[in-house]
Amino acid sequence: MKLSIERATLLKAVAQAQSVVERRNTIPILANVLIEAEGGSISLRATDLDIEVVDRAPAQIERAGATTVSAVMLHEIVRKLPDGALVQLSDDPHSGRLNVQAGRSTFALATLPREDFPVMASSEYQVNFAAPAPHLRRLFEKTRFAVSTEETRYYLNGVYMHVADGEDGRVLRCVATDGHRLARVDAPLPEGAEDMPGVIVPRKTVAELRKLLEDDEMQIAVSVSETKLRFATPEIALTSKVIDGTFPDYSRVIPLGNTRRLEVDANDFARAVDRVATISSERSRAVKLTLEEDKLTLAVNAPDSGMAQEELVVAYADERLEIGFNAKYLLEISGQIDRENAVFLFNAAGDPALVREGNDTSAVYVVMPMRV
Repeated sequence: MKLSIERATLLKAVAQAQSVVERRNTIPILANVLIEAEGGSISLRATDLDIEVVDRAPAQIERAGATTVSAVMLHEIVRKLPDGALVQLSDDPHSGRLNVQAGRSTFALATLPREDFPVMASSEYQVNFAAPAPHLRRLFEKTRFAVSTEETRYYLNGVYMHVADGEDGRVLRCVATDGHRLARVDAPLPEGAEDMPGVIVPRKTVAELRKLLEDDEMQIAVSVSETKLRFATPEIALTSKVIDGTFPDYSRVIPLGNTRRLEVDANDFARAVDRVATISSERSRAVKLTLEEDKLTLAVNAPDSGMAQEELVVAYADERLEIGFNAKYLLEISGQIDRENAVFLFNAAGDPALVREGNDTSAVYVVMPMRV
């Protein structure tokens, strides 16, 4: 194998591949990226046996071939090469080394045989459709904060993507919850997705997916089966196993009878929560919200360090209410709100609150209260 490729092009491809690789693994080949050169392009393939990413990039191929090399090492080398450099890669089968050359820099990296590299078995996908990148990005970006990190409830360690009935017909819906907060976001149902089985997309896959969804003009090819799903652009294909479990019936925890309505500027609210929460060093610090006519008082009381209080002018016309929430959860939810105003719907001090962006019901958040 012998080829030349621009540094920036190679860096982008290697960055995607090396982020999939697990830093700690007992199988040496899984730390490597498989480089295949053929025609006028190279492909870089990396896997952790649950996710596989294949990134294609244009290159000048002098001699076709394939080898595997440490993904993290190659990424570090390419990252440190000067901008605009032309990188030459050539493998020497006799010494088992991949030579990386750019300008006056030369590296010889240890390789492992390409035959040992595990390739994820291709799956028969039941449903194939195309969706605009901005729609998918919104679905996953607005729900990923609520994904559980608790390994015992493994079925909550991902985002549940499924077809559901929205207010105006069928929608593509993503839901995530950790039992303390919940995010439910809808997007228009793409053509061909009507029969998609509901799948739980793992947390790591959701994080990797961000890189595919950056281009607003891009249409993403989505393929789904009961056990796997695939997101692809012309350059990158991300294949992932889905979480083998049943996502709970989330509709039961979304309150329908909350009538006390608070409307507040989302940025002002987030900054006020952040300021009063400074007084407490605990991560699960509680912020007490006291609601009175057109006034919201935020207060934190930490016996060790003191107390903090801030008032905001808001739109609220119901009876007085005192309710407490985890400050971190309030900050994360208010951080998802793109519109100017956040609308909170409350029932009583011990009941979950519903949060949405103005009158838009396509994104709904639920947060459980805390005792204060």
